[in-house]
Amino acid sequence: MTYFSGTVCAVPTANKQKYRDHAAKAWTIFRKYGATRMIETWGADVPRGKLTDFYGAVQAKEDETIVFSWIEWPDKPTSDAAWEKMMSDPEMEKMFDMPFDGTRMIYGGFTPVYERGAHSGADYYQGFLLAVPEKNRQVYAEMADEGWQMFEKLGALGMIENWGDYVPHGKLTDFYRATKAEDGEMPLFSWIAWPDRATCDAAAKQMEADMADFDMSRMPFDGMRMMWAGFEPLFDSADMARAA
Repeated sequence: MTYFSGTVCAVPTANKQKYRDHAAKAWTIFRKYGATRMIETWGADVPRGKLTDFYGAVQAKEDETIVFSWIEWPDKPTSDAAWEKMMSDPEMEKMFDMPFDGTRMIYGGFTPVYERGAHSGADYYQGFLLAVPEKNRQVYAEMADEGWQMFEKLGALGMIENWGDYVPHGKLTDFYRATKAEDGEMPLFSWIAWPDRATCDAAAKQMEADMADFDMSRMPFDGMRMMWAGFEPLFDSADMARAA
């Protein structure tokens, strides 16, 4: 089963090109160890939240932009073996000169619990972080299917919901802190792919109107702690492959 390494970080806005170059170099290492694709997205519409948001998740500063990224692997064993081998790869040492504060980056390994359509290779993405009670895993997947039926009608290209599999606790930041996860809850790293921002924004307005009377208590998780934002693609390894 496809497996994802998901990350969120805060990058100085002035370092956008340096970060893109850094991602391209990193991809050469990940590809060597079996990764099938890597996508980095740059925050375009990142709202402030009352309880949680992407800024708080990585302790972002005023001059920083949120980056939402993932590495795709053919399966978890390939990912696990890759990370173990990369720790002794001399090329990895060169990657430690990062154009952002890596100590505030949050990361984890995730397994898809629901996916539809073409969720990669889009011109715009909505990224989501949330915490769901582990006992509600199946119910959440069923709710995701209801959501996809709406998103697809409104122009979405694809959607994927990824359940935390290996989510470490960090010293400064982590997915648990980001989502204010409670005991028995697991962080999710998910996104919806859209053809462009205009389609996404129009869909959001339509859904807000359609769901004005929606009973939030029906959701199998605390929606008040969910965060979302809009992102534009910054680096896609598939583009490098096509250009080769």
